[in-house]
Amino acid sequence: MKHRISALFLGTALALAAGGGAMAQDKNIKIGVLTDNSGLYSDLGGVGSTLAAQMAIEDSGLAAKGWKIDLISADHQNKPDIATTIARQWIDVEKVDIFMDVLNSGVGLAVNNVVKEKNSIMINTGAATSDLTNAQCSPNTVHWVYDTYMLANSTGQALVKAGGDTWYFLTADYAFGHALERDTTAVVVKSGGKVIGTVKHPLNSSDFSSFLLQAQASKAKIIGMANAGGDTTNTIKQASEFGIVAGGQKLAGLLLFITDVHSLGLKVAQGLSFTETFYWDLNDGTRAFSKRFSERMKNKAKPSMVQAGVYSGLIHYFKTLEAMSGNPHDGAKVVAKMKELPTDDALFGKGSIRADGRKIHPAYLFEVKKPEESKGPWDYYKLIGTTPADQAFRPLSESVCPLVKK
Repeated sequence: MKHRISALFLGTALALAAGGGAMAQDKNIKIGVLTDNSGLYSDLGGVGSTLAAQMAIEDSGLAAKGWKIDLISADHQNKPDIATTIARQWIDVEKVDIFMDVLNSGVGLAVNNVVKEKNSIMINTGAATSDLTNAQCSPNTVHWVYDTYMLANSTGQALVKAGGDTWYFLTADYAFGHALERDTTAVVVKSGGKVIGTVKHPLNSSDFSSFLLQAQASKAKIIGMANAGGDTTNTIKQASEFGIVAGGQKLAGLLLFITDVHSLGLKVAQGLSFTETFYWDLNDGTRAFSKRFSERMKNKAKPSMVQAGVYSGLIHYFKTLEAMSGNPHDGAKVVAKMKELPTDDALFGKGSIRADGRKIHPAYLFEVKKPEESKGPWDYYKLIGTTPADQAFRPLSESVCPLVKK
């Protein structure tokens, strides 16, 4: 009997040890790119974000080290209810570990809640609202590329200092537009400027004539476009038809992407000032990645900062998985480890992730070139100024995120 009991305990111990070893050796990961594949943001995210994720998987070298990494994508149609339905399906059934891109602030905030509830991970490269690392911060979310505070702090402040001290906002009527108008207003007022009016427009509008006429009638020096993607390009095109810039007012592209400039063309977009954290022609590292990316895109487009962020964020995630032991499916623990490790990649350089989930790196103020200044396809930007990483985003001292220790 003693021998039997001893054998039973030994067998149990071996089984537990084997189970613990199996858990420690779990190298199966699934990535979900939740993006806009068909709407007004599809050019700056969409299939390009999925390609960027695939390139990160390939460049990580994890497959050769025994990791099995699956990649899926879906179109959230810019609707928070559809996005949360997909998110729950992905986590509960598809066993997705990490959400990438998640364009659209309303969608990003909604998925943020699901990811926290389910202890998954979101590296958000697409949504702009600074609330993701402030009032609605989460231990499961990292905000990687840009946010409304950064955009306002860089572009808004520069324009006021250049003499644009009266503003009128043309704002997309949902979470992103509201946050961008709010954050830019704060910067304009702090810098000595004044907001004299605002008008809200529906997401994905085609006719901006009435909104632009109101902005024109305001006589504001700056018309701040608190919108993005197709809404921004349509605003700029129609503003040109109304002769707004020719009449002396200036359009402020508070969020502009290289895909927008490409769509507009330099003749229409020239002179626009805006802020980004990535540009394909910044340095050798950005040029090398962008060349490989462009060769694999059907339309040969250069990557937007959203798409570059998908690649960069996943590279750091993969480095974290290699550096940690234990369960790679515990979202909060993985994100905590991501915050411990410094970030460093060819696209965004060296940086860090703060306690509130904000990824820190420099921001660049650009101006669109005149047609005669461009040396070739996609050569669109002039670098006007750089905001250092420690100054580009909301100071932790101003944060209301409960993850930040005061």
